[in-house]
Amino acid sequence: MAASGDLERGRAACAARAWADARKALELADQAAPLGAEDLELLAVSAFMTGRHDDLVSGLERAYGAHLDAGEALRAVRCAFWAGFDLAFRGEMGRATGWFGRAHRLVDAEESACAEEGYLLMPAVMGQRAGGDYAGAYATAGRAGVIAERFGDADLLALSVYEQGHALVRAGQVEEGLGLLDEAMVAVTAGDLSPILTGVIYCAVIDVCGAVYELRRAHEWTEALTSWCREQPDMVVFSGECLVHRAEIMQLHGAWRDALTEAERAGERFRQESYEGAAAPSYYRLAEIHRLQGDLATAEEAYRDAGRCGGDPQPGLALLRLAQGDEGAATAAIRRVMEETTESLERVGLLPACVEIMLAVGDTEAARHACDELGEIAGNYGTVVLRVIAAGVRGSVDLAAGDARSALIALRRAERGWQDLDATYETARTRMLIGRACRDLGDDETAALELEAARAVFERLGAAPDVARVDSMTRDAAVAPGNVQGLTSREQTVLRLVAAGKHNREIASALVISEHTVARHIQNIFAKLDVSSRTEASAFAYEHHLV
Repeated sequence: MAASGDLERGRAACAARAWADARKALELADQAAPLGAEDLELLAVSAFMTGRHDDLVSGLERAYGAHLDAGEALRAVRCAFWAGFDLAFRGEMGRATGWFGRAHRLVDAEESACAEEGYLLMPAVMGQRAGGDYAGAYATAGRAGVIAERFGDADLLALSVYEQGHALVRAGQVEEGLGLLDEAMVAVTAGDLSPILTGVIYCAVIDVCGAVYELRRAHEWTEALTSWCREQPDMVVFSGECLVHRAEIMQLHGAWRDALTEAERAGERFRQESYEGAAAPSYYRLAEIHRLQGDLATAEEAYRDAGRCGGDPQPGLALLRLAQGDEGAATAAIRRVMEETTESLERVGLLPACVEIMLAVGDTEAARHACDELGEIAGNYGTVVLRVIAAGVRGSVDLAAGDARSALIALRRAERGWQDLDATYETARTRMLIGRACRDLGDDETAALELEAARAVFERLGAAPDVARVDSMTRDAAVAPGNVQGLTSREQTVLRLVAAGKHNREIASALVISEHTVARHIQNIFAKLDVSSRTEASAFAYEHHLV
């Protein structure tokens, strides 16, 4: 009687998506008497939803055997598929391949067509996509979709439509691909899908939108995912990803304190899962905010935690090294990760950091090359935010090269884009560069207004390094006579110190930069002034009243 009561309570809790209660009741029922195949599936799902990945696989393995004993081979196939799917997600490809092989053998023994054939196309789809064969992935997913429609399988249809959309986005057909992702999300938000697949598609679609910087869609689907998670308060799996996405949105809109809180909550959720690798994004998000606020020690610890969990701490760690004054380490790190990253959308996340580091060390040629590549990718994929990012990077490179007029055109375009997205920090960073450009063009009044507005935002956010940058620029403006021979404000500062007889080491100490960077600045100064010695450069400085 007690076992029967536990079983009924477990089934009812599953239906109500009360996953912790469901798992507990079904475990008690199973201890009293071994569960049947369908109830073993419920136990496996409830274990997974509370973060116990290994219990999902072991539960599905028992259900697989029970279905075979009952002569239900196709039900066993589905258990094998989902066991393999979870193992593949965690990178255990040997075990995953074994489970997919079991499923194929059972399907091959069937005399008639079945929906399960479509599920077993999915590993091939994911393999083709990972290998860059987007046309092949689209075609294979399309075959699965045909099978899904024939058998009226909502889960398979949603999965196939998602994979087709993902393939198109990766291939550069962004508008068409996003349309298919929206179609998949209609089934998700309507509640037509099984719990596991609902969470999988929610997170996967948001990730794809983020990859092409389709931020408005990512925000919309994150809000929907948040509502779904709130309806299941004891759900662990998927909730960590949701909190990370929420942290990203909060950071973009300038709510950095709230973003830190959400990222910390995400870490707590991830730590409840038996799969530690899932926690890397939460650590990376924490590291990014701490770095921007100037808390470099805490940022470094969080980047290391992200790496320990199997995540890539770049490009944030390279930017941290730059902030710490270790320009050699920053340059080596960004060059290494750029060399080993070949997929265009993955390079998008690296190129702005590459430009920032190369400009900081005075390698304007490398910065220009990275800027051009980013512009090409933005043109190929065509999303609004990618074009905004590319415009901002273009402006920073033109400004460093002494072309303030061209820089100002690109920066104004970027500023409008960031304002439309309510991107608080990015707007302020762009206004800071606009202030520099206006000052180089002799419009000191507008420059002062732009810098003052940027500083106010940085101060509110707690972005201490940027506050210091603005203050430094304001001090420089008090002594710099404007744009001379295309020299940037920093180059004019270096030139004044050269004219004062300072050696590279003394200049580096005064400006808190490396001697390598000083040498780069001097090389650029010589080129712009068409001089070949420090004596000639010093003479120019005196002639143009820079000292």
